Amino acid sequence: MVDYSTLAATVAALTDGETDAVALMATIACEIHHADDRFDWTGFYRVTEPGILRIGPYQGGHGCLVIPFDRGVCGAAARTGQIQLVPDVDAFPGHIACASSTRSELVIPVRNRAGEVIGVLDIDSDRPDAFTQEDAAALDAILRDVFGRL
Repeated sequence: MVDYSTLAATVAALTDGETDAVALMATIACEIHHADDRFDWTGFYRVTEPGILRIGPYQGGHGCLVIPFDRGVCGAAARTGQIQLVPDVDAFPGHIACASSTRSELVIPVRNRAGEVIGVLDIDSDRPDAFTQEDAAALDAILRDVFGRL
């Protein structure tokens, strides 16, 4: 399991003073991805136009390049502004299989200071039911701390 207090402190130290969203996403994706072997793909999708997410910085195999808000787990998180904790992606209506190895997924909306969704953090696992509410809450807190200053 992830030591979230250490991860939060590391991310805070690495991102202190940085205001470029892409640089922040790249650093955070790397740190989260290497924090736990449950995390098979870790990355960001950025809101680039109304209703559209585009691939941002990530760790792992190739991701989907474009995801409309009305498709998949990432789209649901961006559309609703709610965390999506999916223990079995095959049971999620409209799931987009960017990688056939994905069994479970955690997607957290990323908000700026104004509270606008500017992207989502997507974490895939090749294990079923890999994520917990603790993962969701701790990662959401890290994202709020970092992106809430933009």
